[in-house]
Amino acid sequence: MRTGVIAKKMGMMRLFNEDGRHVPVTVLALEGCQVVGARNEERDGYYAVRLGAGARKAKNVNKPQREEFAKASVEPKARVAEFRVENQDGLLPVGAAISADHFVDGQLVDITGHTQGKGFAGAMKRWGFGGMRASHGVSISHRAHGSTGQRQDPGKVFKNKKMAGHMGDRQRTQQNLEIVRTDAARGLIFVKGSVPGAKNGWLLVRDAVKHPAPEGAPYPGSLKNDNEAPAEVEEVVVATEAADAPADTPAAEAPAAEATQEKEG
Repeated sequence: MRTGVIAKKMGMMRLFNEDGRHVPVTVLALEGCQVVGARNEERDGYYAVRLGAGARKAKNVNKPQREEFAKASVEPKARVAEFRVENQDGLLPVGAAISADHFVDGQLVDITGHTQGKGFAGAMKRWGFGGMRASHGVSISHRAHGSTGQRQDPGKVFKNKKMAGHMGDRQRTQQNLEIVRTDAARGLIFVKGSVPGAKNGWLLVRDAVKHPAPEGAPYPGSLKNDNEAPAEVEEVVVATEAADAPADTPAAEAPAAEATQEKEG
């Protein structure tokens, strides 16, 4: 059991396979997904990795969280979550950033998020009631949910009665969604299946609990290597300067050569 990641739902698109067939996918982005803390068995009674993602202004963060982010030497995060791990080997160093290739192509994951809010909805839309006949004599009550209680005994409405009320915006976990492809350079994960939540919503992505761990998945996790990109940039700069040097050298030495010839003459 290893840690998951915190991702943001960006929208939908499609990807093309080698045989030309297209696959509809949901794009998830890892925006500054870093380790902000850890839980160990000696102090907390369990092992877990605390991750943070996104950016948030320091003035909008309470004092305990500001101290936690300062201790981890990371910027204030918009979303913080814990991921249980089996033992100490599953912990990650504080301050490390997780890469998108933490997951492998073709593996199944469980995604947790808040569903889209529908506001206040009637009983027919919320629970799928059939309603009454919209004919003469029913008046405007054909979409009513009917009686809600009994007589003097018990004299109340039972809990969990299916009535009108707030619909949506509930935490739900969709299991066994497929990772079609990952883009570590841009921090993107492409998922096939019904991903809960609306656009720009935060999601928790974990390995599927109903399937064995995928082969080739990095353990305890895939971390970003920030030293690779600057090295490539330096190589390009050095190559560019070497290419420009011969063209600039004759132009700079030409006036000096002409002045030397005039003195000799």
